[in-house]
Amino acid sequence: MEDCCRSFETKVVHGNGYKSKTGAVSIPIYQTATFQHPALGQSTGYDYSRLQNPTREEVEKTVALLEGGKEGMAFSTGMAGITCLFSLFKPGDHIILSDDLYGGTYRIMEELFKVYGVEADYVDASYIELVKKAVKPNTKAIYIETPTNPMMKISDISAIAALAKEIGAITIVDNTFMTPHFQKPFEYGADIVVHSGTKYLGGHNDTLAGFIVVKDNEELISRLRLLQKSIGSVLSPFDSWLILRGIKTLSIRMEKQQENALKIADFLSKHSKVKKIYYPGLESHLGYEIQKKQSTGFGAMISFEVNSEETVEKILEKVDLIMFAESLGGVETLITYPYRQTHADVPEDIKNSLGITKKLLRLSVGIEKAEDIIADLQAAME
Repeated sequence: MEDCCRSFETKVVHGNGYKSKTGAVSIPIYQTATFQHPALGQSTGYDYSRLQNPTREEVEKTVALLEGGKEGMAFSTGMAGITCLFSLFKPGDHIILSDDLYGGTYRIMEELFKVYGVEADYVDASYIELVKKAVKPNTKAIYIETPTNPMMKISDISAIAALAKEIGAITIVDNTFMTPHFQKPFEYGADIVVHSGTKYLGGHNDTLAGFIVVKDNEELISRLRLLQKSIGSVLSPFDSWLILRGIKTLSIRMEKQQENALKIADFLSKHSKVKKIYYPGLESHLGYEIQKKQSTGFGAMISFEVNSEETVEKILEKVDLIMFAESLGGVETLITYPYRQTHADVPEDIKNSLGITKKLLRLSVGIEKAEDIIADLQAAME
């Protein structure tokens, strides 16, 4: 059966379809720095693992296949991938970014690329009119998270991609929260998709990884490949294998985590100490209809605001099953305090304007029994 005819759930299990000459079901970990040449002017197709490695090549092709892109590139971390991506732009270029996005992305733009002369403006990309107002003659890209981190804002990918094409810019979508299981940005006009593979693609909180996938632009692919091998922050063979192993269970994990998240969101929405809840799976969410239009699910990330800082401290101290830790997307449920953790480097006034206050918590829902997670939250909030 052709790959195009197989379901997504089957594709995650079989990936790019690596066939071992030995019959090994699991791709080998090619733990080598260099490769022997048969003779002068001859190559096996691999020369040096910074340039390419068979295990990394397999995970790159697998992620590209799942996203529906032409080519994927794997990096040592999500931020390494974003660094490579932003290196496409030169001094004087302008980028529009979601105003609510991962603090590390904000930090690297403000403290590194702006120093190099790249211009950036942050807008609430859930309102296309605000994105249009931010356009300048030198705008080269629109970079969005949807849902955003941590306020779960939803952007209309189709509308943003249409605007970008109109002005000759590229559309970049961070698809970490949704993964291609729930959302495929290329189907709505995006040019590039990025991932922190550390999160749902790996799924087990045991490795770091980042990915860039390009839809079909050969020039972008060529430029990014040059940057990838020149900067050198590539994914190791062992970590490539871990991500491949994690991807095999992506679909069943995402479905179970979403199932749990819907139950937990319902519980939180009714709790007296919860003042606001941000989850795109609730009909009350401002982006609910757009999310349904461009995605097949709502994911498993929930942010919620409680009644006081004391309640925050109590929850973070008393949770038992739930782990108080940074990161997200693993099989274990994690709770994070964005104000001091993921968004610590975002200026105070910006955090407050976005709603990233001292009363906000973010929950990455795992695959445990939902009732156990709810009981843990209930006990911690008593």
